Amino acid sequence: SVVTQECYVQNTAREYAKLYAAEAEPLEGFGEVPEIIPIFLIHRPANNIPYATVEEELVGEFVKYSVKDGKELNFLRRDSEAGQKCCTFQHWVYEKTNGNLLVTDLQGVGMKLTDVGIATLAKGYKGFKGNCSFSFIEQFRALHQCNEYCEMLGLKSLRTTHQKQRKATSTKSKNLPNSSTVKKMVPKKAREPRDFISSEH
Repeated sequence: SVVTQECYVQNTAREYAKLYAAEAEPLEGFGEVPEIIPIFLIHRPANNIPYATVEEELVGEFVKYSVKDGKELNFLRRDSEAGQKCCTFQHWVYEKTNGNLLVTDLQGVGMKLTDVGIATLAKGYKGFKGNCSFSFIEQFRALHQCNEYCEMLGLKSLRTTHQKQRKATSTKSKNLPNSSTVKKMVPKKAREPRDFISSEH
């Protein structure tokens, strides 16, 4: 049922969030880490809707840090600490699962999140199938901008591969006269800070 699936997805995302916290919390200057609250399935045999979910009530301003369709970027994602850490969490999961899984619909109050979704490739990931379309993974890859928390965790920039080549035609003539040799020699690391700086302003 949809309700069971909802529990399964949120609690799976919660496990990833715990692993993320374990890695991020000890880092100097990282601070508080987003948490996905648990959701419980209850059976009510006497009720005409026999299954329901129960979770902690979140009190405060409810914010959508990342919505299903990656094109609708909520400005609070980039401007708030919680929003940036949610973006980093998505990047961390994406990297950990080799691009096979992405936690979507990050929303909640402050650092406490609920009602999340998960997108997986069609075949799923380690026997798990998400409840969101694979296109969210593609959108994430195209739209994610690394921030200082991505840097702290040492995550690899997603702005390499096909996007760099597509943009290459416009930048080649300006600053890389001999781009083919330069491209091979410039290590990825040297190019990352540029992405990082531009996304900060």
